[in-house]
Amino acid sequence: MSPLIQLTGITKTLKGQEEPRQILAGVDLTVHPGDSVAILGRSGSGKSTLLSLLGLFDRADGGQYLLNGNDITSLPERKAAVLRSAEFGFVFQRFFLLKHLTAAQNVAMALVNGQGWLPARKRKAKVMAALEKVGIAHLAKNKPTRLSGGEQQRVAIARALVREPKVLLADEPTGALDTETAELVIDVLLSATYTGCGLILVTHDRQHADRMARVMRLTDGRLSRANERVLT
Repeated sequence: MSPLIQLTGITKTLKGQEEPRQILAGVDLTVHPGDSVAILGRSGSGKSTLLSLLGLFDRADGGQYLLNGNDITSLPERKAAVLRSAEFGFVFQRFFLLKHLTAAQNVAMALVNGQGWLPARKRKAKVMAALEKVGIAHLAKNKPTRLSGGEQQRVAIARALVREPKVLLADEPTGALDTETAELVIDVLLSATYTGCGLILVTHDRQHADRMARVMRLTDGRLSRANERVLT
């Protein structure tokens, strides 16, 4: 199976401080369709920087980034924005929901921004399917103020999944949730891999990391394998 993502020798130096600081010093990472990878590391180790590079919000200083075999290392921002919309889904610790919109309307925003205009019936069907996938279709008409933290995060995941991305990037998605709710969120994220989506999870929680197929640790700007096991 051909890799979905292949990073080779990725470097990144943070500037604008008294002295530039190299935060990524030659990162190699390969992710296949349906793969799930957790990235552990201390605060400030560069985990979020790496996720930002993967999601094309930032660019590496050196190395190569292949997506589906295509070199996107130095993609211009206009083309990067189109690719982000078409290929990636993003889930963060903060939910970034619009409080004046319902759960369904929040999810639908991803279709408006990412896929242009869709007929109302098709748009509603895709939104409801995404909410059903994360188990909260019955809350479609509720606004965020009427949802728990876990329910809001599942709306955010539905928003990420509604465009059927090939890559799902999750940055500390359970950081603001209680233990039981966090486990449900990890269940939902992993379910995306069953249809071939690649999942990359940045987390401080080793138990959540261990649910991924691979666990990597970012230390001194490089990724090393913490462990690997086959999920059942």
